Amino acid sequence: MKNILLVLTLVVFSSSAFAGSCPMMAGKVKSKIEQAQKLHDAGMKAHSNGDHGKSEELLNKALDLFKS
Repeated sequence: MKNILLVLTLVVFSSSAFAGSCPMMAGKVKSKIEQAQKLHDAGMKAHSNGDHGKSEELLNKALDLFKS
């Protein structure tokens, strides 16, 4: 009985300790989204200007942000 209580206590407290990392992870995601949006906008502008090589380069960089 003591072992079960000990295990349950550890599970409850360890899961709440990991909950503190959520804001940090959300910040990293938001940062990558903002970077990708800037690259997307620049890529679409290059496409509109007829510079398709530059457009592909910028859009591929945006996609690479989500692969890492």
